[in-house]
Amino acid sequence: MSRTSRTTRTALVALPAAVLLALLPSTASAYPNPGRVTGSVVTHDPTMIRTSSGQYLLYATGGGIANKTSGDRIAFSAGADAFSTRPSWWRNYSSVPEAWAPDISYHGGKYLMYYSVSKFGSNISAIGLTTSSTGQPGSWTDQGTVYTSSSSSDFNAIDPNLFADGDGKWWLSFGSWWTGIKMIQINPSTGKQLSSNTTRYSLASRPTGTKAVEAPFIVKRNGYYYLFASYDTCCAGTSSTYKVKVGRATSITGPYHDKNGVSMMNNGGTPVLESHGSIIGSGRQSIMNDVDGDLIVYHYYDAQDNGTPKLGINLVNWTSGWPVAY
Repeated sequence: MSRTSRTTRTALVALPAAVLLALLPSTASAYPNPGRVTGSVVTHDPTMIRTSSGQYLLYATGGGIANKTSGDRIAFSAGADAFSTRPSWWRNYSSVPEAWAPDISYHGGKYLMYYSVSKFGSNISAIGLTTSSTGQPGSWTDQGTVYTSSSSSDFNAIDPNLFADGDGKWWLSFGSWWTGIKMIQINPSTGKQLSSNTTRYSLASRPTGTKAVEAPFIVKRNGYYYLFASYDTCCAGTSSTYKVKVGRATSITGPYHDKNGVSMMNNGGTPVLESHGSIIGSGRQSIMNDVDGDLIVYHYYDAQDNGTPKLGINLVNWTSGWPVAY
């Protein structure tokens, strides 16, 4: 320690406690700010994939499923909606009608996009599927409904996420509020529910207090299945309390537990992203593997821009056995 720094330290110690606290640096946030993105960054419920040509294709809530593209994962441009004409069946579930919370993936030479159609706050909902050979706006062919819920259901058929396991089995997790996150097995040849297994599995719930858990996303890393979900209140601008939590399991159907061993069926979940500073209500996350590692892609509300929903992208580190965004 230099003489100057020793003298400064002695002087600080002599100051009143209140003054000393004001001079010391504040504790760094446990959560990172979103990585730099520019251009068309206003978005809600993003899902993103990198094509073989290196283009980033992003779809999000809104209209006939809103689209953005990027060549470098920084500068994003708005494109046309996935659907130039919205499927007529959407009106059975939403009077708007528009689609929510898409989930894009690529399997067997084609792009699949699951999505939700619902009326906000209602569980009269449907999960739809559309497919494309290119993934580009206007190229999608709707395949109709995959799974539905009604006012008499104890679950909500929105926020789908497809997981293709290494053993060839496909699974679709989904859900919002009510009794929480559910899962069904999918037939890889149709993208619809496997007729030989109609079980609806339960993965996460909040049996006491608020029922607010939704937007599942599953990945497999280091022998574990990791279930990411969004907790608490979305879609309220700077009043949003959305946050991302995670649990893991050795079986795709669970049980999932957090870092402290608490079951995700009993309000468990280890925090991954939470509000901090002007970054409010981070959530509706997806995990994407890119050339430089895993990414978490999500939306947040910008307190410095009147609570506008914006695109967040961060890298994810797994060295501790649990995902850490940075």
